[in-house]
Amino acid sequence: MTELHPSIVALISLAANIASNHPKQGLCQVARLKEYGVAKEQIDSVIEIARHIRDEAAQSLDATFDADYDAGYAPAKPKIHADPFANIAVIQTGTCCTPTASGKACC
Repeated sequence: MTELHPSIVALISLAANIASNHPKQGLCQVARLKEYGVAKEQIDSVIEIARHIRDEAAQSLDATFDADYDAGYAPAKPKIHADPFANIAVIQTGTCCTPTASGKACC
């Protein structure tokens, strides 16, 4: 098995530290990357990508939380009880009892 170059491991570790909000923030990895001669622009790219992933995950979690939280305060939907007379046929007598557009009787 081929091992990863230490600079790649440090870049991965830096990204993971930032994306996970690790308290040490990956500063140790930054020091190692400087020792390995990794360009500041490359480190900056990793930091930007890791922050983007972290922020995107936080926004997604916040949106899910907000939706669940709001649902807990939504007014309760009224319970509709079965109407025992709902299936009784209506006999039309005269012109006063015409059905609605959906077929419901008005009398």
